[in-house]
Amino acid sequence: MKTFQNIDNIRDIRKKLGLNQQEFWSQIGVTQSGGSRYESGRNMPKPVRELLRLVHVEQVDLTKVNHDDMAIATLLKVRHPEIYKTLKKEAKAK
Repeated sequence: MKTFQNIDNIRDIRKKLGLNQQEFWSQIGVTQSGGSRYESGRNMPKPVRELLRLVHVEQVDLTKVNHDDMAIATLLKVRHPEIYKTLKKEAKAK
């Protein structure tokens, strides 16, 4: 999935996960009322949309990601792009 891609079916994603608005939106630092507005069609800022994608679509547990993990991923992507692409494909296939 491309980063910063529009996510049109937010309410459907939340319902498929079996979460209420408070549970769903609090995982990415958004209030229930703010999340409700996004579900009703309000324009969502790109950083919020990307967090939603990572946490609820890609199922990334942000509590387990740390600065070192991000630094390693960045170095791998820059220094060994083919290995990075291969690992990314394998991860998506899971």
